[in-house]
Amino acid sequence: MPRLRAALCQLNQTVGDLEGNAQRVLEMYGRAEEADCDVAVFPELAITGYPPEDLVLKPGFVRDNREVLDKVAAATGRCAAVVGFVDQSRDLHNAAAVCARGRVLGTYRKRLLPNYAVFDEQRYFAAGTEPLQLFGFGDADVGLTICEDVWSPHGPMREQAAGGAEVVLNLSASPYYRGRWAERERMLATRCTDASCALVYVNLVGGQDDLVFDGGSLVFDADGTLVARLPVLEEAFAVVDIEVRPVFRKRLLDPRGRAPAPALPLVTAAPPRPARPPLEDGHPVCQPLDEIDEVHRALVLGTRDYVTKSGFTDVVIGLSGGIDSTLVACIAVEALGPEHVHGVAMPSRYSSASSEGDAGILARNLGIELRTIPIEPAHAALLDMTSVDGLAEENLQSRIRGVTLMALSNQHGWLVLTTGNKSELAVGYSTLYGDTAGGFAVIKDVPKTLVFRLTAAVNERAGRPVVPPDVLTKPPSAELRPDQRDDESLPPYDVLDPLLEAYVERDMTKADLVAAGFDQDLVDRVTRLVDVAEYKRRQSPLGVRVTPKSFGKDRRVPIVNRYRG
Repeated sequence: MPRLRAALCQLNQTVGDLEGNAQRVLEMYGRAEEADCDVAVFPELAITGYPPEDLVLKPGFVRDNREVLDKVAAATGRCAAVVGFVDQSRDLHNAAAVCARGRVLGTYRKRLLPNYAVFDEQRYFAAGTEPLQLFGFGDADVGLTICEDVWSPHGPMREQAAGGAEVVLNLSASPYYRGRWAERERMLATRCTDASCALVYVNLVGGQDDLVFDGGSLVFDADGTLVARLPVLEEAFAVVDIEVRPVFRKRLLDPRGRAPAPALPLVTAAPPRPARPPLEDGHPVCQPLDEIDEVHRALVLGTRDYVTKSGFTDVVIGLSGGIDSTLVACIAVEALGPEHVHGVAMPSRYSSASSEGDAGILARNLGIELRTIPIEPAHAALLDMTSVDGLAEENLQSRIRGVTLMALSNQHGWLVLTTGNKSELAVGYSTLYGDTAGGFAVIKDVPKTLVFRLTAAVNERAGRPVVPPDVLTKPPSAELRPDQRDDESLPPYDVLDPLLEAYVERDMTKADLVAAGFDQDLVDRVTRLVDVAEYKRRQSPLGVRVTPKSFGKDRRVPIVNRYRG
């Protein structure tokens, strides 16, 4: 049976690093050539990185991206490379170039441009409208698609299959959120079944600002059966042989019927090769991670890439002995190494001995530096200066800590990692210019109940008590007044988090929430807190997105807003 030998090149690219991105493409292309592949498939916009956003409005950037693509094409041989780039005609296009034998042999322009959630492609690109064509790679006639093109059942894959495509390649940059891989896998299998066509899906991996791309590239046969699955949340390279089956009978006999379709024109990109023996090692079918490991690894990857791609080497964290700063420190150590993580304990007159002790134990267990800077002198001086009390005094302590961390950041070039979680940010249980002051908010999109699960899993993964047991059991507290506890100001987190998920992520109104069984008074109180805290969230640093709707690009609620429905 004829086979298409494809290399899946799951890369971690950096937006704007045109030369560096091209070098990484060529490194993996070289491996594909050595493996005698017919085609090497790269992620969406592999030359520019994704999403390039307003960089594409710079004519020089678009021109440079094309020049770099031509360099990649010039280095190709018999194996074809399908590479994402920004194409320019009268408009700009999110495109894929077919490169082989030293030149660009053809292009495909993305047809379905997403403009929802974190996507903004209609701001930058025009949809492709040129007639579809197929490309001959080895023994297979192949169609090209880009990301969203296969998400819709009415996308070009169906037309390509009806026009003669035996395999469809999909270049993707699909961002992560919890459980996203399962949704993708079901959808892609359905597309293959509907079109009676095999599919090679190659997804970007890595962090870009608040987004994380999780890889998990896939291959399905024409029946929608999984052939290969690459690992998630890491770079990967794999060679897969795809059997080119005579599926025309299935298409003709499909009871749903197919409208007659003319054969699509074919461009030979990689000529057929002599018969090759099948791959000795078979195909990789990596098992999915469980939910907690998946989220943990996404936070580590997003933190590592944000810090290093931004040019930082070290980070500083305010270690309070609480569960949030504990989790952030554990993630930072895994992302950067303990020698690059600096903890600062900043006790006040209200700090408990157990919290100070837990911070010290954690630092020793992680192998990180911990310095102690008491804030009482500044606290006393500012109280004398301002004569504030109550909530203003509580916030004053948080702001002193923020100033202290930023001073260390300025002095040593360390990036400040903030420690607020999604539950607190949602209801405004944070101090503007205090605990929100910093460069990156690692757990900004992690609800408090999930914080507890992730932190407990640190010890399970390590097989020893890295996190002091007391951190996992003591009631959460900001420790800004005597014997303070979070549940004095907020509902219990196991009550609060489901309500926040429904209101923030599923956009339910107050009436919807009450109808779903939430208490009316609780709904009124929590939704008001969420609404009035929008101005705070806009001024807080970005952080890793791990839920379907974070406080970032995919939630754009007006700050000045009187709707309270």
